[in-house]
Amino acid sequence: METFQRKEVATMEKNVEISILNQLYGSLLTQKQSKIIEDYYDSDLSLSEIAENNDITRQAVRDILKKGEKKLFEYEEKLHFMKRTLNQEKKIEKILSELTKIQKEDSDKQIATILENIKKELNCLV
Repeated sequence: METFQRKEVATMEKNVEISILNQLYGSLLTQKQSKIIEDYYDSDLSLSEIAENNDITRQAVRDILKKGEKKLFEYEEKLHFMKRTLNQEKKIEKILSELTKIQKEDSDKQIATILENIKKELNCLV
């Protein structure tokens, strides 16, 4: 049972990863590749449904998916946008946490106002 759950989580993480990669790099794929990846991972359509909607075979959909996924992973391997974005978000969350600590410990209204403005700006980046 536990192995099944780990596989399910790993599959879900891969699906989310591919969806994010398609948002980042989808414009570098063919329109058809990006759309089919979007249909499959974001809209949760089956291979058969996508095949029917695009008037192609189920096997053609699978081939397009696999080629598109491979390209997305190649782009991320070279450019690291997703990795950098996730690291940046973690750093911003840590900064926000530290600012909140300062804000709670310091009672100066001017400092509190400045810290609140910084937090608002950082929240816009996340």
